[in-house]
Amino acid sequence: MLVLRSALTRALASRTLAPQMCSSFATGPRQYDGIFYEFRSYYLKPSKMNEFLENFEKNAHLRTAHSELVGYWSVEFGGRMNTVFHIWKYDNFAHRTEVRKALAKDKEWQEQFLIPNLALIDKQESEITYLVPWCKLEKPPKEGVYELATFQMKPGGPALWGDAFERAINAHVNLGYTKVVGVFHTEYGELNRVHVLWWNESADSRAAGRHKSHEDPRVVAAVRESVNYLVSQQNMLLIPTSFSPLK
Repeated sequence: MLVLRSALTRALASRTLAPQMCSSFATGPRQYDGIFYEFRSYYLKPSKMNEFLENFEKNAHLRTAHSELVGYWSVEFGGRMNTVFHIWKYDNFAHRTEVRKALAKDKEWQEQFLIPNLALIDKQESEITYLVPWCKLEKPPKEGVYELATFQMKPGGPALWGDAFERAINAHVNLGYTKVVGVFHTEYGELNRVHVLWWNESADSRAAGRHKSHEDPRVVAAVRESVNYLVSQQNMLLIPTSFSPLK
């Protein structure tokens, strides 16, 4: 009886400790919402950029009939030239699978856009991202330009760098010169990567705001804290296309 009681005590103790042991490996607030965003980059042949965009504009309705287009941009500065960048929203991975199957069977989409335009594309890339828990996708107040800032963070996830990163983002927002459209954490692609999509009224207003932020002690303090977890960063200036939902 004593042996049985000891075994039972050890079993109960291990069940009690298990959640605590698991939680120590957590990388931050859980993403319970299945909604995710696919980032797609198409590197086009230099002489084919305008042709590709014109063809997509004419046939965009065929593609958006299957899933939601968040935004569609051309890269102006900071990345490879003749590149288009677009974001698609999906309810979950099953939804994306259904969409891809439906597109493969959509003869109108295949014949009018996909097949004729494959020859215009030099390279394609895709990333799957989630919005960070403290951010919602926002729509800018009017037309403008966009900046996609990409931060490669140290391994450890939001539990390590999340609070400091949020403070740095909010410090810029509080100055009023820019708007955050979304903050995205990569699930598939380069891991420990965070993308911040900013909106600015113009490239010049962004430049003026950045100069102002460099002299603001609150921004400087928040950024200094956040860079302790930073490996590298890069950015791109994006120009919305005429058919982009985000202008």
